[in-house]
Amino acid sequence: MTGLTIDHQTWILVADGEKALFLENTGDATLPNFAVRRVEEHENPPDREQGTDKPGRMADDAPGSHRSSVAETDWHEIEKDRFAREVADILYKMAHRNRFKKMVIVAPPHILGDLRQEMHKEVADRVVGELPKTLTNHPIDKIENLLAA
Repeated sequence: MTGLTIDHQTWILVADGEKALFLENTGDATLPNFAVRRVEEHENPPDREQGTDKPGRMADDAPGSHRSSVAETDWHEIEKDRFAREVADILYKMAHRNRFKKMVIVAPPHILGDLRQEMHKEVADRVVGELPKTLTNHPIDKIENLLAA
């Protein structure tokens, strides 16, 4: 049970670090009918395919001491953060054009946090619910059932 009420014409953003579904409830709160309004996909291969170097090493301060490794950049996570910024920008443009009055956001906790951080106040004021789940690879009817429960 999600505890969310998704009224008629409420938009639902279902996102993760690589895909965003913009849905609109064309039904009502008791019998939802989600229509796809927009789909954004962002290619984000695994980090092992994006990084090319071995982790760096640097000498410790004391003379004659050993060399410590330096953590490698996680390019996969950087791309997820970049995609969250892009989605927040899309939401701002849509809100500015009054495409939606209410928005429910469904995303994994990390992405939800990134979206909140990047979200413009004009969008944040229209968010009526959040659900920390990954549902981007579910069929639309399954998303309807999960959110209406």
